[in-house]
Amino acid sequence: MTRTPRAVLGGRGARILAFKAATLGATFSPLLLASTALHAGVAYDCLIEPMQTVELGAPVSGVLDHVLVKRGDRVGRNQVLASLESHAEQAAADLAHYKSQLAGPTQLAASKIEFSQRKFTRRRDMAAEKLMSHQDSDDAEAEFKQAQAELVVAKENREQARLEYVQQSSQLNLRTIRSPFDGVVVDQMMWPGEIFEPNATKHAVLKVAQLNPLHVRVVMPMRAFGVPKLGMAATVVSEIQPEQPYAAKITSVDRIVDAASGTFVVFMDLPNPKLDLPSGVKCKATLGP
Repeated sequence: MTRTPRAVLGGRGARILAFKAATLGATFSPLLLASTALHAGVAYDCLIEPMQTVELGAPVSGVLDHVLVKRGDRVGRNQVLASLESHAEQAAADLAHYKSQLAGPTQLAASKIEFSQRKFTRRRDMAAEKLMSHQDSDDAEAEFKQAQAELVVAKENREQARLEYVQQSSQLNLRTIRSPFDGVVVDQMMWPGEIFEPNATKHAVLKVAQLNPLHVRVVMPMRAFGVPKLGMAATVVSEIQPEQPYAAKITSVDRIVDAASGTFVVFMDLPNPKLDLPSGVKCKATLGP
């Protein structure tokens, strides 16, 4: 039986489709393998780290006066942790605050305006009725304008005093060490009585770590590249609590693979509100809830 051209074309089309299917299957086999590994729940090596660790000091030199916390204490954001000796700076701030609250010069200038205005009004009316020379009226007007200028100067001086108080308060705050976040005191490097200098060998008073959330560093093989996505859920188990899984979320994925080891790094955030999970321990991470 002779095949029609349409039947021949149909057979050729079928072979082409079969070849494309085989080619696409070979091309996406790494992705299929990675997806299989993901669904199989492969555990990857990881390390639990603090979200951030900072060494705290002051931008100015001085004698360390107080350290209000010790190693292991939990601290809150903006909590005062230590301070340098600041009696002179405190006195300057108090003086500037007192000057900024002075109301006497302003009230005196306002009273002079009221009096000079009445005096000028009377002499102007008398000069208009030719009961007084115009010179006396002009003198009264000049006195009135001078009183107005004195009120402006009094207000400007009060505003200047307020700004000086703000400046002195800022200088005083530079001698106070505060926590930049909620965390835990990791170490204390200086004690009261020591001289603190920003550029000295001891350039920090305290070291504070943020432990909520924790930072999880996961090392993954190159064949899994493309599987972890931002926002993907994961399960983390630490080496000291192998029976307690923790939920984490991917926040960053390296876009460069290390050629020597054939690995790349994935970073996760792990909530730790009770601080029951310590940092600095090894762990295993499984992608997926």
